[in-house]
Amino acid sequence: MLHLLLGLIVAQSTPATPPPEEVVQPQQVRPLPGQLDAVPTFNSNSPELVLKEGILLSTFPPQGKKVPSAHLNYPFRGRFDVFAHHVARAEPPENLRSLYLGIILHNPTNQPVTVNVLQAASYLSQPDAPFIELPAFSENLLGNVFAGPGDRVMSDILRGRRQDIFPPQIVIPAGESRMLLNQPIPVKGLTPPLNGRSTLARLRSNGTVYAASLAMFAPTNTDGSERPPTLEEWQDLLNNSDVSSPRDKVPTPLEETGKPRIYGRVAGVARGAQWRAFIVDSPKAKYLTIPQPGQSFSYPLSTLHGGTLGTEQTQSAPLLVRYPDTAYRAHGNYAIQYSLKLPLYNNTSTAQTVNVSIQTPIKEDKLTQPGLRFFTTPARQVFFRGSVRIRYKDDNGRPQTNFIHLVQRRGQPGQPLAVLNMKTGDRSLVEVDFLYPPDATPPQVLTVTTEKRE
Repeated sequence: MLHLLLGLIVAQSTPATPPPEEVVQPQQVRPLPGQLDAVPTFNSNSPELVLKEGILLSTFPPQGKKVPSAHLNYPFRGRFDVFAHHVARAEPPENLRSLYLGIILHNPTNQPVTVNVLQAASYLSQPDAPFIELPAFSENLLGNVFAGPGDRVMSDILRGRRQDIFPPQIVIPAGESRMLLNQPIPVKGLTPPLNGRSTLARLRSNGTVYAASLAMFAPTNTDGSERPPTLEEWQDLLNNSDVSSPRDKVPTPLEETGKPRIYGRVAGVARGAQWRAFIVDSPKAKYLTIPQPGQSFSYPLSTLHGGTLGTEQTQSAPLLVRYPDTAYRAHGNYAIQYSLKLPLYNNTSTAQTVNVSIQTPIKEDKLTQPGLRFFTTPARQVFFRGSVRIRYKDDNGRPQTNFIHLVQRRGQPGQPLAVLNMKTGDRSLVEVDFLYPPDATPPQVLTVTTEKRE
């Protein structure tokens, strides 16, 4: 959304170009094996553009709150994730106060609760991770290639990092609350006065906690300078405020209505933080037979209703609780990790060259032709912008771990993440991991191709 808002300004001065030509790549599309785990994910993404103070998402109990409907009453215990992705804009343009994003954790029990922060990162668009033009394919071993805060956060978590603004653990005394995050989204000095912040934290609690994400304009000191809100100020807002407005577009029901489909933005608790898949020929098989020379097969990534690429498989995480005017499912699976293992096997009588790639085909629900549609020249809109880790053994049997940053536009076939030269009878395990980045547009596919022999 942040990237789209910035893009609108450019688009208004850009002449329209004719739509690019389509090409159909004949490739079988198979449902992705595996499933989401049951780790709950606090998913705060609506309203994405936050113009007024208020509650963004609260899983607190409604008792004792001024606006009970703003609280979804969902306790966390053990492993859970906290994801938040919001944008601030000066409204009116001369109102340049910083909007603070607060994420508060509450211990309702009569014993202290320890929350371990396993991995965590939070970045602004400006200056931390501006949306810059990047190549379609970049080596990213050090994690210094990114465009947009969601891209940078997912790259950090993929590497197991905990940014130093987060402590290794938070001890919450009985009946008290503590801040997981208390950071600004500044707009002063920016043209346009627009900025965004993406956050993801993987947590483990040894007791029950509730969580809420909140928006508050920076309080000021006596000299007029801004300061972070205090814990007490955050608690007062939580207890006495309603959900922040204006709200995002209300989603259309999941079933077909005949009207244009609106997926909506997510504000709720999703079931699932990781999709693990062991991709083999059949449920009882131990390997994945490579395609015949010159052929490919694909597995969809982050499919959603209305965009299953002919598989009828919706991967969008179900929501355990949600506000009634927000998305019915966690469409796009923002911040969910895909961990995919492909034990490739060359059963042909000759050596083969096999490629593994991620692609961004044109979205379809049912395939109009047997294969995936791409553009001969990819469209202007960037649909995927993120880092992928790929692990395999090279031709000499040495383990390789590569981090590749991809920028894929709508209808872009993509370059190989790995090229394997497999002798007859060879087996080769390829592992692909990434966190689905905010500001991406699903679906994508993971494709295995055996090159055609000349």
